[in-house]
Amino acid sequence: MEKLIERGLFASRWLMAPMYVGLVGALAILVYAFLGELVDFARALPDISVDDAVLGVLALIDLSLAGNLVLIVIFSGYENFVSRMDTVGHEDRPDWQGEVDFSTLKLKLVASIVAISGIHLLKVFMDVDKYPSEKIAWMVTIHLVFVASGVLLALMDWVSMKSKGMKAAKGRKDAA
Repeated sequence: MEKLIERGLFASRWLMAPMYVGLVGALAILVYAFLGELVDFARALPDISVDDAVLGVLALIDLSLAGNLVLIVIFSGYENFVSRMDTVGHEDRPDWQGEVDFSTLKLKLVASIVAISGIHLLKVFMDVDKYPSEKIAWMVTIHLVFVASGVLLALMDWVSMKSKGMKAAKGRKDAA
């Protein structure tokens, strides 16, 4: 009975596969949004100001960062929780693929969220007159919460790694 339960639990990881396929659909939606933004940006070129050019580029960067984030989640999530991808030796295989564990994934996610939040904040600062002070204050506060969360996650991972390193060193010392 125990073996049957364990096999069922282990096989349940495949329930995550449709979610990663769904994220590929979300990535396609981001590509569509990116292309729409690019077309709108190109149409505005004859009358574009420097500030509008910077805002347009920031919007494109924002979408590409979101796409990178989705791709990282798809690759590392699938490999960490469902199954290894058989891409070893493929010339286009990203160097980080297969090396991003759950801890690294969390940090990459938070770093991406902080970058995206920072870009949104920069867009607001470039056109600050359009936004009420209260909204700007909330956006800055939320961004700072993201930054603090990222720092705390990194600190927790560092403490955890240091703790594991001390336990491993103690184990080697006890074995000797």
